[in-house]
Amino acid sequence: MANHKQAEKRNRQRIKRRARNLQHLSTMRTYMKRVRRALAGGQLDQAKEAMPLAITAIGRAASKGVVHRNTAARYISRLTKAMNAATAS
Repeated sequence: MANHKQAEKRNRQRIKRRARNLQHLSTMRTYMKRVRRALAGGQLDQAKEAMPLAITAIGRAASKGVVHRNTAARYISRLTKAMNAATAS
């Protein structure tokens, strides 16, 4: 447990930041799952609707520092690659 005022404040800040970061992370993962689930089910129209939302959520998480920008780029790349493969076949 924190013994100093500053340590107590840092702990409060840590808790707030963690909650905020988890919210961005959870949102990003949810949108990614929606795209993957639609592609797996063969519902291309739903996947096309969910794709821009997923890309936005990934970009937002990267801009907030929740995920590294290269990780975000990889996620977007893999989703796009899966979408292109599904639409081609």
